[in-house]
Amino acid sequence: MDAETVEAFFTRSDGDYVFARWGRPIAPGGFGVEAQTLDVVKAAIEAVVVLAGHQMAETDPELGVNFMVFFVRDWDDLGEVPHLGSLVPDLEPLLARLKAVDANQYRIFRFDADGGIKAAFVFVRMDAHMSAVSADTLALSQAVQTILLWSDAAFGDVSPLAQVDGTVILRPDVADLIRAAYDPVMPVAAKDASHALRLAARLGGPRQ
Repeated sequence: MDAETVEAFFTRSDGDYVFARWGRPIAPGGFGVEAQTLDVVKAAIEAVVVLAGHQMAETDPELGVNFMVFFVRDWDDLGEVPHLGSLVPDLEPLLARLKAVDANQYRIFRFDADGGIKAAFVFVRMDAHMSAVSADTLALSQAVQTILLWSDAAFGDVSPLAQVDGTVILRPDVADLIRAAYDPVMPVAAKDASHALRLAARLGGPRQ
């Protein structure tokens, strides 16, 4: 993966380069699923966190749960979640936009003073497409797309996952990019495209 390809992963539709990774341990939780499915979600998040060389936590000292995944049948269901409106600004207009474009997923990030990710809210509407996907695949996809602040167009045409001998895995190039992004010498956030050059220079090295 060359620098131009790396840059595209973090260049938004408006042309701005915006990168961020988690700046604190991840404490996941879920809403709208049974305990067994929630365990699958947490396992997928932990697998991606381990890949990144980051850390998990039982709770976040500030927020309690800082990686919350909401599964709903209809976007209006989110309006009934207690206190969600205080965590997600302008929730009602957001739900109206999601319904207008018939979206089936959406992610909101919150950031700390250094620009690192401190919280993420993942909304998944279980439409016909999402319902046809296995819980393992759905959980892995959401975990990968939330471990970094990717471009809004990063996986619009090509999934971050691949299938090998009937098993769904994280694409090796995406896995390598996640590892590089969490290199301790790299910044937790960046808004200059020269950051992509530094990431590209760290790809293809020996794996631990």
